[in-house]
Amino acid sequence: MKITIPLSALFVLFTANLFSQTLADLKLKPKEIPKGGYMVSDGNICITPQACSFYNDIETYSNIVGTVKSKAIQSFKSKADRGSIMYFEFDHVFKGDRFLQGLLWGKAGEPTAEHPEEYIAKGRFLVIWSLQPDSPLKEKSETKVEALLE
Repeated sequence: MKITIPLSALFVLFTANLFSQTLADLKLKPKEIPKGGYMVSDGNICITPQACSFYNDIETYSNIVGTVKSKAIQSFKSKADRGSIMYFEFDHVFKGDRFLQGLLWGKAGEPTAEHPEEYIAKGRFLVIWSLQPDSPLKEKSETKVEALLE
């Protein structure tokens, strides 16, 4: 007897984890914040104004990137590091990769020393790290987010 699984059932199985996530799941919990004297800070501490502008005015870009269902930000500072992690959940799949790359990095098309922001867009979720590339916060958050959104 041959067992067949409908393609739609496989799709639901593989995407269930992605769609069951919430922004709260993606955020760093207090016990996940790396050692090093980090303090949580209110507001945003973006490295560049473009990243903060995107977060603050996301509704302005909705016709390009899609409609935001919810957003959250975590900002941290220590003697050696500071920055923000921005989380977005869209009503539908995020569709603004090319626009976001241009906004964050300009003609370079990739992170630079002047514009070090990095991001991941997976399904309806977008996370932007406005932190230096060697930031322990970025490393910890990126590992967590990638594992949850796989």
